Amino acid sequence: MLMRGSLALLPVLLFLVGLVQLDGYKLLRMRMMLALVAAGAIAAGMSYLLNNLAYAHYAGSFAAYSRWVSPWIEEGLKAALMFFLIRTRRVGLPVDAAIAGFAIGTGFALVENLYYLMSRPDTALPVQVIRGFGTAIMHGGTAAVLAMISNTLYERRPAGGLYLLLPGFFAAVALHTGFNYLLVRPALATLATLLVLPFVIYLVFDHSEQILRDWIEADLESDVELLQSISAGEFLASKSGRYLQALRDRFRGEQLADMLCYLRVHGELAVRAKGVLLLRESGLPEPPIDEETRERLAELAQLERAIGKSGLIALRPLTMATGKEIWQMTLLRQ
Repeated sequence: MLMRGSLALLPVLLFLVGLVQLDGYKLLRMRMMLALVAAGAIAAGMSYLLNNLAYAHYAGSFAAYSRWVSPWIEEGLKAALMFFLIRTRRVGLPVDAAIAGFAIGTGFALVENLYYLMSRPDTALPVQVIRGFGTAIMHGGTAAVLAMISNTLYERRPAGGLYLLLPGFFAAVALHTGFNYLLVRPALATLATLLVLPFVIYLVFDHSEQILRDWIEADLESDVELLQSISAGEFLASKSGRYLQALRDRFRGEQLADMLCYLRVHGELAVRAKGVLLLRESGLPEPPIDEETRERLAELAQLERAIGKSGLIALRPLTMATGKEIWQMTLLRQ
């Protein structure tokens, strides 16, 4: 059984390693990857309990249940994990979201395939291997698709609620349902999965890395110009400075002073974060976070408390507070 399990799971583990190698910026560390695989395995255990509970109250056949009910439970658990990762800024780009999603799906498939192998030990080896491989790619692929769609939507609305998960969730459920519908012919299900999911993931992956490069170049230039204008005392005469002065009627003088300090510290940390990404892309060693950066991060947190939520919302046009902008601060803290 160990050999059968290895044959079924080895390809998907290699695919996960391939995704990590494609990521030129190395956005997810190995410790994080292992934690996500473990989280996916735990989610699979929870889905086993929930599916048993739901099936006990289901009037139809097991085949119908596996097609129309279980995908909602299983993809819902994966979606909950992705929501946590996105909202806590542990992922901030479609690239690392796709890797995180595939890692969760890999852990999920690991447990599901081991259960299948133990419950049906007499099934022919080719059928077990084909089904196991297809299931592994399906679970990893649907989670990756869910992650990429959801991350893209939260990038546009960083403070959005659970409703932004729905498009990615529905897409994952549809793909999962289609796979389960084809499982009467495991070879066909696996072939369909291999033809669709890896190709889609690769295209999105390649496009996302290009978007990341463009963002780094454009935003780095903007951050440097902001810092230069503040250092030269020319900021208040700029368009951004006039916007800040227009807030006088809404905020006290000390709050406006804190906002200016916040823009300076935020800009310095943003330049540092993009420098880290450029070093990773170039394959150069990344210097450890220094004491000055730690102090800047602590100062930024203190300024956020002093400015308050309404002040941070007012500053969004100046800090360009998209999902990527918020995520890059988490990158430094990690």
